[in-house]
Amino acid sequence: MRAALLALLLAAAPATAGGGGGKVFLTVDEALALAFPECTLERATEVLSEKEQQRFEKLAGFELENRIVRPYVARKAGELVGTAYFDAHKVRTKNEVLMLVVTPSERLARVEVLSFAEPPEYLPRAAFYAQFQGQRLDERLDLGRGVRGVAGATLSAEATTRAARRTLALHRLLAERRSPASPRPPVAAR
Repeated sequence: MRAALLALLLAAAPATAGGGGGKVFLTVDEALALAFPECTLERATEVLSEKEQQRFEKLAGFELENRIVRPYVARKAGELVGTAYFDAHKVRTKNEVLMLVVTPSERLARVEVLSFAEPPEYLPRAAFYAQFQGQRLDERLDLGRGVRGVAGATLSAEATTRAARRTLALHRLLAERRSPASPRPPVAAR
């Protein structure tokens, strides 16, 4: 997985002279160290069933493109601190890679941009990403509701919001696997 993410980061790296390539801001290891200082990390590989894929689509509000999930679980002194997910997607025509960190209470703790290959003027400022902190998977996690858009970077804002919904839906499914009897609050339709 790290090799695949590294390949995506390198594909988004600045182009040679005269090109309008993207920028790599953080490597996977740098992003994990930033999010989880002094923690032990365990990377897992999970494959969702068809039933889980259908549940994902109800939770997120859109189709799942890949049933393989690779979370990084962080612990400090044996206690769960959070889980990081790396989401690689196209914004308009070029790639972006985000790290989204989910707390044990299923809220977003942070969103970090690892790489962005679109023109730099389409990259939202830090304040845009900060508004995701504390968000959970509900009807407010949508542009125009609990997420303010960005003038001139609408596609970037939409891509980030979809990544947040995708991450929280996947996290919910994996949590349900670990404790299927525990009730989860319903997610309102988008």
